[in-house]
Amino acid sequence: MRSLYRRCAGLDIHKKTVSVCIRMRARGSPKFDIEEAAFGTFTQELEQLGRWLKQRKVRQVAMESTGVYWRPIWNILEQPKYGLHLTLVNPATVRALQGCKTDRIDARRIAEYLQYGLLRGSFIPPKPVRHLRELPRMRVHLQQDRNRVINRIGRLLETANIKLGSVATNIVGKSGRAMLALLADGVVRPERLANEALSSLRTKIPELILALDGRTDEHFQWMLARLLRKLEGLDAEVSDLDARLEAEMAEHTELIHRLCTIPGIERITAQVLIAELGTDMTQFPSSAHAASWAGLCPGNAESAGKRFSGKTRKGDRYLRRILVQSAWAAARTRDCFFAALFYRIAQRRGIKKAAVAVAHRLLKVVYLLIAEGGAYRERGGDYFDRRNPARTARKLAGRLEKIGFHVALTRRPIDPVPAAQAVPAEVCSKCNRWRLARCIHDSPRPKRTRKPRQSTESAT
Repeated sequence: MRSLYRRCAGLDIHKKTVSVCIRMRARGSPKFDIEEAAFGTFTQELEQLGRWLKQRKVRQVAMESTGVYWRPIWNILEQPKYGLHLTLVNPATVRALQGCKTDRIDARRIAEYLQYGLLRGSFIPPKPVRHLRELPRMRVHLQQDRNRVINRIGRLLETANIKLGSVATNIVGKSGRAMLALLADGVVRPERLANEALSSLRTKIPELILALDGRTDEHFQWMLARLLRKLEGLDAEVSDLDARLEAEMAEHTELIHRLCTIPGIERITAQVLIAELGTDMTQFPSSAHAASWAGLCPGNAESAGKRFSGKTRKGDRYLRRILVQSAWAAARTRDCFFAALFYRIAQRRGIKKAAVAVAHRLLKVVYLLIAEGGAYRERGGDYFDRRNPARTARKLAGRLEKIGFHVALTRRPIDPVPAAQAVPAEVCSKCNRWRLARCIHDSPRPKRTRKPRQSTESAT
């Protein structure tokens, strides 16, 4: 096997130590020399590791993504003064054989795989994008803490037989907060509490009076007051985080507006997409690669000509989470292509798989908007009906015949295309009917190279 690098290093990372192996080959010599060492993970020791690699003229370094312990090592070794090209690999791709695993052997194996070009590195964005990622991810965890506190408040109310959640949709809304504050202060009269209802909730005052007639005591009031203070603190943290996120995203305002034209995507969602994907799409050769990285494409599991489970692989869980949420929102949008796609898949595969499929398509659209610019162009909720009108007509006619009607189909003449909707010169008529901004039929296709036939003779 041909080696790609004459000199490279492999790092086996742990919480307290880093095992390093350097593979070196002199010019014209087929043999490799190995030099090994171990370093601690304190900052000064990691800087010593960087100087040690630089003194030995190492340029290519590979390491496993071990928990969060690889991050400080990456942050130090990526500095330009060391001149290193770092590669982060999935531990599953460099797994050791059973009974042959030590720190030194792991470092040797990573270095050998790197030398022969057998490793595929993970996508690590630049440091500004990594810093930007931390904000929406922290917001997710704050929202989860906030939801837990709201659930605790709901359970506490149930212990006192206060059924506020049975009447009000949001127990911590403006009306609910006012009622909860009075309960924490010791007010127990249901009429006084129900009078705090606002807007449309005032029409439910008789029901609120019945729901707020509970049995509270001093312990209940103490617990409720603590939970309300904790909720207010989390609300303040989320507000501060949103302000920080808006300031960091100020330079991407135009891109955020374009992403918000996609059904199911709002401002917070667009900010999360930019933070997770970045604005440089060159790291993904195509939108399919971006979907695979996010863990939204079907998995490949085939053996002996049999197709096994197509379960999606693990990917960026924050990106996957926000896209699936956007898919559910798009599925509830009227006259929307994504809603039509959702129900088209749901009737065959179920709503959960349909949501993942719509999230997959949403990511492809987001990739194109970031990589190529432009705005989203809606195809319409009747896209699949218009794509093959004859098949749609047969399908609808068959449904009418099943319930006792005789159907005769006649095709009306095609209406002329208005002057305002004339077909652009660079778009064919078929792509124009599909409402595509650019033609997909004239784009150059990659050339396919035939694989040489393998000999069928058996080895003796």
